[in-house]
Amino acid sequence: MNEENLNEINKDNAESKEESDVKELQAEFTEEVKKDKSGKSKHKKDEKAEKLEEELAKVNDKYLRLYSEFDNYRKRTIKEKIELGKTASEEVLTSILPVLDDFERAIKAFEISPDSTDALKHGIILIFNKFINILSQQGLQQMKTIGEVFNTDFHEAITNVPVEDAEQKGKVVDEIEKGYILNGKVIRYAKVVVGN
Repeated sequence: MNEENLNEINKDNAESKEESDVKELQAEFTEEVKKDKSGKSKHKKDEKAEKLEEELAKVNDKYLRLYSEFDNYRKRTIKEKIELGKTASEEVLTSILPVLDDFERAIKAFEISPDSTDALKHGIILIFNKFINILSQQGLQQMKTIGEVFNTDFHEAITNVPVEDAEQKGKVVDEIEKGYILNGKVIRYAKVVVGN
């Protein structure tokens, strides 16, 4: 082989190398263009997906808040209904309490006057006991006051009286009017005399 042949072969190799380099560059450029086009659409899809996820998170948060508010409302109304059921008869029972007081006064009057008949006394005591039983079935309780420590949550002090016994100081020594509790709620405070 001579030098000319070698130069032509080298020239052909160089040209083919240049052609292959150009083809490679064209292929890379084409891929980049495709990537840009598909990348843009993927990027747009990613943005849409992120926006949808954010909106979904907002709606889900709003739903959870509304659900918890509704659940709290439901629990509160159930509790209020239960409390209302317990104290629904409060007005009626409060208006009946003076009748109880009158019964107790009548019974005490029978004990004081010697000329009262036993049959009448027993009749009134029987009616009084039935009346108390019916009211206690409805949740009404009489307060125990005499000898108890004075408590403003249950008692209303009418007056203070001096006492000789130191243990009686600050305690209820007499009851003017009975106090009543309806299902744990005070409906009438006991009017009492407190030792001082």
